[in-house]
Amino acid sequence: MRLEGQEESDNVEDDRGTSGGMPGGRMAVGGGAGVLVIALIVWALGGNPIQFLLQQQQAQQQVQQPVGQQGLQPGGQQGQAQAGPQQGEDELKHFVSVVLKDTEVVWGDMFAKQGLRYRNPKLVLFSGQVDSACGLASAAVGPFYCGEDEKVYLDLSFYRDLKTRFGAPGDFAQAYVIAHEIGHHVQKQLGIMDKVHAAQERAGKVEANQLSVRLELQADFFAGVWAYHAQERFKFLDPGDVDDALRCAKAIGDDRLQMQARGVVVPDSFTHGTSEQRSRWFKLGITTGDMSKGDTFSANPL
Repeated sequence: MRLEGQEESDNVEDDRGTSGGMPGGRMAVGGGAGVLVIALIVWALGGNPIQFLLQQQQAQQQVQQPVGQQGLQPGGQQGQAQAGPQQGEDELKHFVSVVLKDTEVVWGDMFAKQGLRYRNPKLVLFSGQVDSACGLASAAVGPFYCGEDEKVYLDLSFYRDLKTRFGAPGDFAQAYVIAHEIGHHVQKQLGIMDKVHAAQERAGKVEANQLSVRLELQADFFAGVWAYHAQERFKFLDPGDVDDALRCAKAIGDDRLQMQARGVVVPDSFTHGTSEQRSRWFKLGITTGDMSKGDTFSANPL
């Protein structure tokens, strides 16, 4: 993937080294007096109240996926918050900034052709955990988009996981990660995301999961559409780059991740789509570049 000489985006916010704690300096000890009462009961029963309080603090720090967040896929166990940028991450920041700029150019042009205005999102680099408008999130949830503040959040350690855990070390696989999250921003701009979230609130759990899968697969498709038009404009792809991105899409399918983690696949719990679905929709986008072909909500079967 060739990005030499291309511009960086001005919309990258670097919060690495400052995002590891709780917002506003609050201690991560929840429950207030109720927790202290339980600690006294633990002591009365012969237990260790100090150990109990430490366990409560650790549980509070296990931050769950924020409400309203749309992500590529949870990344599993990530490293702890770092004191500052790690070696090699400056080059990754430059890479991220250039890819983000490419998405701004491509989607800005595509929206303009439809008589629409594309609002550039912000991309926040963080380490360990971050406080977004959708709530607190740890690096373990992977890259995500928050529609409440129209920002993409990325811990660069996810790229290490792509290489070591998912077997997708190529530059274009890394670009696909960003393009997928920007695909969610496109959905937000077009009103698709808000309609889906409203439908999910009225639906049962299984139906809500199915709607999430369709939303994620469309973001994969939009990532492919971006790549099609970016290649026409910038000629940045090398032989094998597309295969790298397809491997990445396959590696983070729900079926593959569930099999790795649990040894069993539960389709009703899917939220992102199977490996085959993710790679197929991305490939449809990158081979056609036609947004009209990305209606995952009407497609049957997916």
